Parts: sequence; C-alpha cells; structure tokens
Amino acid sequence: MPLLRALTIVAALALVPACAGTGSDERPVVALVMKSLANEFFKTMEAGARTHQRTHGDRYELVATGIKDERDVARQIALIEQMIARRVQAIVLAPADSQALVGIVGRAMDEGIVVVNIDNRLDRAALAERRLSVPFVGPDNRAGAREVGAHVAGRLKPGDRVAIIEGAPNAFNGIQRKLGFEDAAAAAGLVVVRSQTGHWETARANQVATAIVTEHPELRALLCANDSMALGAVAALRAAGRTDVLVGGFDNISAVQELVRSGAIHATADQHGDRLAVYGIEYALELLGATGESLPDRETPVDLITAEDVR
Repeated sequence: MPLLRALTIVAALALVPACAGTGSDERPVVALVMKSLANEFFKTMEAGARTHQRTHGDRYELVATGIKDERDVARQIALIEQMIARRVQAIVLAPADSQALVGIVGRAMDEGIVVVNIDNRLDRAALAERRLSVPFVGPDNRAGAREVGAHVAGRLKPGDRVAIIEGAPNAFNGIQRKLGFEDAAAAAGLVVVRSQTGHWETARANQVATAIVTEHPELRALLCANDSMALGAVAALRAAGRTDVLVGGFDNISAVQELVRSGAIHATADQHGDRLAVYGIEYALELLGATGESLPDRETPVDLITAEDVR
C-alpha cells in the first residue's frame, strides 16, 4: 500500500471512536458508495436513499458518498477504504469499474462487512478467482437497451445505418447495453457502422457523435448507453442540422424528459434510479439479519420510456 494512502487510513482510524460502526442505539451503518455525482442519475439515487433512511431511521444510519468523475476508480477505492476504517456494517456499491473494485470489496468482506453490488455488476470471473460471493441487485441492462433499440428500429427500415455510443468499456452495464442495442439492430436488419465509447459523459459523447455524423452522413440513429451521452448526441445533431437522426438513451433522467416528449430523444429506459439504491439497502439489511446463508441476485425493473409516457 502506498505510504500516503496508509497514512490517510491511519489518520481516519484515529478520528473514529470505537463504536463508530453503529449509532448510539446500535443501528447498523450502511454506506452507499456511488459513481459520479455529477451525473443526475446518481444524484437521484442518493436522494432516494436519503428519503428512505429518513422514513426508516429506526432501522439504520446512512452514509452516502460518490466520486466526481466516472473514471476516477482510485478515488472510489479510497472511499471504500474509508468505510472499512469507519467500520460500517454494510456497503452498497455501484462500482465505477467491474474488475478494479473486486480487490477492495474482498478486503471489506474480510473485515466482516456485508457488501451488496448495485447498478453495475462486478466481474463474475474476478469474483470467482477470489472466491467471493457478492449479490447483485439491479436491472437487466441488455433487455432494457434491447427495448430502446427496438423502439428506435420501428421507425427505420432494414439496411439503415446506426451507431452506438457506448459507456465505459470496463463497466458491465455498459457492455450489456451495447449488446442490447446490437440485438435490436440485428433483429431489425440494421447496420451498425460505428460503436465507440463516450465514457458516460455528455461532452465526450458530443465529440463522438459529431465525428460519427460527419463520417457517416447516411446515419439514421444514435443509440446511447446513458442519457448524459444522449444529451451530447442531441447537441451534436442540432449543431450539424441533422434532425433526421433518431436518438435512443438509457436512464430517464429529468434532463431528457422534455427531449423525449418532443421526440428529440426517441426513447430511453427507466431503471428507477430513485429506488435502485433502496433495493440494495433493503437487501443489505436482510443480509445483516441473515444467519449465514447467502442470498441470490435480485433483478429490479427497467421500463421503456417514450413520448407517450412523459406527456
């Protein structure tokens, strides 16, 4: 462990009283560790978790935190180290990287901390290599993206050209959404001319979309693995005067709902961000009350959202 990180953890431990893992009434402390809080989806997730804790304050205390940049994996690892030092009873984790977080998750579990994985699934092979069993609570991302892609394809014809703006290449949910879009394109006979990461970010997706529509003037649709990137795609299309290109997204954040209503975004998928952390927290509380048995993964809802749904 680097010296600076070790000193940080030692300093944190020095500031935490012996009973810091629980409140004065012995309620468990549940830490919600999220991805980028610059993304509206995770702000919504945090708000949902805090609302749930306020109405269930007799059951647990909540510590909610997250990183500023989707790709700041080192910072997210450091946040989990802080939660280990604080001796929380449970961590509900939306990992920024499906593989890189497995090691620190193992450390948390070695300390007796219950870990529940939400939103972005930890890599199964990496977990198996370390003999870790971590329940995943979240939607079928591939199925959700397939529905969005199929709805977009309903406005197109076989042979039409489409492109995919992917999420982070090391994120399981991004990979699954790409596969879902590809499923829909194949079923409709569409041609995927380009698939490139936008790293979940609006500005990056704007650059990618600008390049794609320039390179492929025949393009008919852009399928984006989250709504932040769909916003970047819409801006790029407007700048290029390309009102003929359909856009699909994923997340149903409030910032896209007017665009869905107007048709600028043809469809998105709602994985109920305000409830996703709550599902994970509830599962963590179940695990804390369990008697050693492991609980299975739990699939959560994901729904297609079109203009008819936001009127």
